[in-house]
Amino acid sequence: MSAGQARMTGGAFRRRLRAPAPAIGMWIASGSPYCAEICAGGGLDWLLIDGEHAPNDLRSTLAQLQAVAPYPVAPVVRPPTDDPVLIKQLLDIGAESLLLPMVESADQAAAIVAATRYPPAGIRGVGAAFARASRWGRVEGYLQAADEQVCVMVQIESRRGLAACGEIAAVDGVDGVFFGPADLAASLGHLGRPDHPDVVAEISHAIATVNALGKAVGVNAFAEPLARRYLDLGVRFILVGADVTLLARGSEELAARFRGVAAPSDQC
Repeated sequence: MSAGQARMTGGAFRRRLRAPAPAIGMWIASGSPYCAEICAGGGLDWLLIDGEHAPNDLRSTLAQLQAVAPYPVAPVVRPPTDDPVLIKQLLDIGAESLLLPMVESADQAAAIVAATRYPPAGIRGVGAAFARASRWGRVEGYLQAADEQVCVMVQIESRRGLAACGEIAAVDGVDGVFFGPADLAASLGHLGRPDHPDVVAEISHAIATVNALGKAVGVNAFAEPLARRYLDLGVRFILVGADVTLLARGSEELAARFRGVAAPSDQC
């Protein structure tokens, strides 16, 4: 490697999905690089930087990717849509693992995969010389190897998506299928009840379907008993908390413990 060149190190989360132990992760929904860095050092396997329900744009996502880069944790980015222009921009700023929301068909999944690949395999625009992903041209052979460094995961969140989950999982280039219980509960008529027995049963059946196809399957489950149930069913990656909910519940607990207790006037 010549002076000034960088080594390609991508594909880490794709490899992690094939590891014997499941990948345990949490949401980063604060939009804060500071919070992201705090959580990056917590010992988890992956962090989901959320752009769908969190106050993130391209620049704040970039800042969080930079903040967690020194830590042994895999950042995954969830954009708000599967717009190929946004996918291109996220890949260029160095997002190697993407989770695309509200996928409902194999055709949609195939289009998402195409958006992450350079021609002739896909439609990703070529601007690597300007991109953090190639370290501004310092990664030798980036264009030739980039397609293999990207991890594409799709999220199923509707009744229609459940019905097509086998076809979606079978799409070449889809590395993982993730089930979103909150939206699935709403789509199945149980808004606000991701733990409803009907919702759990549907997700459990879908997990078996995806596992049978040999693709990694993931899910969101903050309640520990439910998370452990899904892990027992063979999920390979799971989200078990979020920075904002940990802060919210922690501050509430702190207030409850000390409410009514007068603070000393001259001490800190």
